[in-house]
Amino acid sequence: QVQLVESGGGLAQAGGSLRLSCAASGRTFSGYTMGWFRQAPGKEREFVAAINWSGDSTDYADSVKGRFTISRDNAKNTVDLQMNSLKPEDTAFYYCAADSMFLRKGSPAGADFGSWGQGTQVVVSS
Repeated sequence: QVQLVESGGGLAQAGGSLRLSCAASGRTFSGYTMGWFRQAPGKEREFVAAINWSGDSTDYADSVKGRFTISRDNAKNTVDLQMNSLKPEDTAFYYCAADSMFLRKGSPAGADFGSWGQGTQVVVSS
C-alpha cells in the first residue's frame, strides 16, 4: 500500500501561481502512473492531470491545459503540479492519486487510481 502526502496548497490571486507536491512512500513509486484530481465545494471530484510511470506521457483536463504542468521525480518519489495563470474556478481541494497497476500502458488518464492522499486546499481570489 502506498501512502501519499500532498503539500503546497494555499491562497493565490487570480493570475498567480502555486506548485503542489505529493510525496509517496510505502511501495515502489517509479512503476506507477500518478494523477492529480480536485474537488470544489458542492461539486464532484474531477480529473486534473496524470503522468505515466516513466514520465514521458501526460494527460490534462481541458480546463487546465496550457496552464498546469504535471511532473515526477522517480528518484525522490514525488509528483508535482505546477499551476500557472490561476483562476477563481481553480479553487478546490487537490488530491494526489496513484495507479493500482504496475507498469500500465496506454493513456495515463485511463489509470485505475486506487490510492489517495488527504488533499491540500487551493484558494484563488479574484
